[in-house]
Amino acid sequence: MRKLTIRPGAVWLDTAGKPIQAHGGGILLHDGMYYWFGENKEAPNNPGTTRVDVIGVGCYSSRNLVDWKNEGVVLPAGEGDLHPSGVLERPKVVYNRTTRQFVMWMHIDSADYRMAAAGVAVSDRATGPYRYLGSCSPNGNESRDMTVFQDSDGRAYLVHSSDKNSVIVIADLTDDYLRPTGHYTRHFDHQVPNGGRESPALFKHDGKYFIITSGCTGWLPNAAQYAVADSIHGPWAVKGNPCNSETTFDSQNTFVLALGDRFVFMADRWNKNNLRDSRYVWLPLEVEGKSLRLQWWDRWEIA
Repeated sequence: MRKLTIRPGAVWLDTAGKPIQAHGGGILLHDGMYYWFGENKEAPNNPGTTRVDVIGVGCYSSRNLVDWKNEGVVLPAGEGDLHPSGVLERPKVVYNRTTRQFVMWMHIDSADYRMAAAGVAVSDRATGPYRYLGSCSPNGNESRDMTVFQDSDGRAYLVHSSDKNSVIVIADLTDDYLRPTGHYTRHFDHQVPNGGRESPALFKHDGKYFIITSGCTGWLPNAAQYAVADSIHGPWAVKGNPCNSETTFDSQNTFVLALGDRFVFMADRWNKNNLRDSRYVWLPLEVEGKSLRLQWWDRWEIA
């Protein structure tokens, strides 16, 4: 039987032999298929800058988490919020069992990052196309790096950095997942190493909630930090760096994929001079009680 091997930081090709473009992404498991959504940065960099014009959100599908088929750009650039000169980052998709819609949330911003909004799109199919519904400042707050967390009871939450990344906000979403309800809580405003916290990744294990964030050092990597709580709205107990690397193995977390009682830490190794060549760092994440442990592997078998 073929071994399904992950090589963190290596070039990862899709089933057509092309580098996967799903940066800042997350994974949805639906009807036995994994769908990986992320930023498509196929466009060449503008000379002398680190910016890549918005192409849209890419989607890949797989049954084994190793062989990924390119399903194309499921939310392309367009007008308004999705103009190619703007910012579209960290798309995450959840499935609403009641409305039978796939709901995508993402960080929407202007080129100068002053807009700081969250955008939402929907589709009847995991592979799209997705229909963009617009953006908002959730509950009147800034929204920069973000994720969406769907709890075991079906409730969903928008988790985003705010106030110039000085806090992480956890906001309840409506039953259809399309809007904030107005109820939210603010966390970690008393802990702002590296200028604040961003890139939240939230997951649940054995009744406890875990959140991993990074510091704010631009494209440069820094030490991750994790916290644990008995309730999604806290209080959260900050535990520290889950790994023995002050640069999180030269990467920045984007998502934690739950595979039953196993977890995969997903991160991006950003290449600021060629963002489309930014690599993916996937590592097994060990959970024991209220503790997380992350160590480096040159290669490991996911199944």
